[in-house]
Amino acid sequence: MSVVLVVRRTIRADAETLFRAWTEPEQLRAWWGPRPVVCVGASVDLRVGGRYRIENGLPSGGVVVLEGEFLAIDAPRALSYTWRMGDDPESIVRVRFEPRGAETEVIVTHEQIADERVRDSHAAGWSGCLDGLERHFSR
Repeated sequence: MSVVLVVRRTIRADAETLFRAWTEPEQLRAWWGPRPVVCVGASVDLRVGGRYRIENGLPSGGVVVLEGEFLAIDAPRALSYTWRMGDDPESIVRVRFEPRGAETEVIVTHEQIADERVRDSHAAGWSGCLDGLERHFSR
């Protein structure tokens, strides 16, 4: 059995700006991570088959690595990629950037999650990341 998670947030920025924030390492480092986690490293090879790596710095000093491969890129509207965090089974993340006037709705669909426990953990993580993205563009 696999579980699907959908998290949405409307942010005051255009789709192109948000797409770049999601895919450029220097911008990822500025906003990624549910507090108190911070992004301590990011690399992105933005092409189908290219890989990404995000290093989440934990308050304890530890680091959790998220990594995967881009499956589809439709800039600035959407992207999808594999997702692996630690020893969890690989899953799929799809992100859509849908214009809503002066704002954009960011829709994260995380598919093929192993179970409800992992889904709930990811729900908190994605909500926290979208909080950070929203804060980044409200300054």
